[in-house]
Amino acid sequence: MITFAKYFNLYKHIMPTKTIVLSYLLGLISCQSENKLQTVAEVNIASYAGKWFEIARLPNRFESDLICVTATYTQRGDGKIEVLNQGRKLNNHAVVKKIKGVAWIPNLKKQGQLKVQFFWPFAGDYWIISLDKNYQYALVGDPSRKYLWILARTKVLSDDVFNELLLKAEQSGFKAQNIVRVEQSCEN
Repeated sequence: MITFAKYFNLYKHIMPTKTIVLSYLLGLISCQSENKLQTVAEVNIASYAGKWFEIARLPNRFESDLICVTATYTQRGDGKIEVLNQGRKLNNHAVVKKIKGVAWIPNLKKQGQLKVQFFWPFAGDYWIISLDKNYQYALVGDPSRKYLWILARTKVLSDDVFNELLLKAEQSGFKAQNIVRVEQSCEN
């Protein structure tokens, strides 16, 4: 049986720990709100649809051995977007690796914050951070800052635009120094 004295003694030891944990959690929440990733306000899906070349990216495990990576977006009749990502194997350019998925805008008030799903039931964030007014290049990432891509309608992006997007990525909290260029020398 726990006596009041034992309970009070236990409470004295637990309470500071609870306070520290609560303070830590509140700090994390406030940091997240301060570090909220800004996205574009509007996206015309018809203009965004089509083929994009991956110019650069933050390294990730699912593209680590790929070059000549493209993403093709196709509007569907249900308002969603079909996604086809493909790339060639670095050590064997004849081998093409493909994956199909679906994307959608969950909140029409935040059109730059899409969800993309390649495997049900898992969906990831696909947030458009910067988008050329003529839909010729885009900076896309996720709010965790783990994933980032620079996309363009052509295989080559001018150094000025590339550097502008790198700066935007850095200002948005991404580790721009880790971004790697994607080889786009394949015929496609």
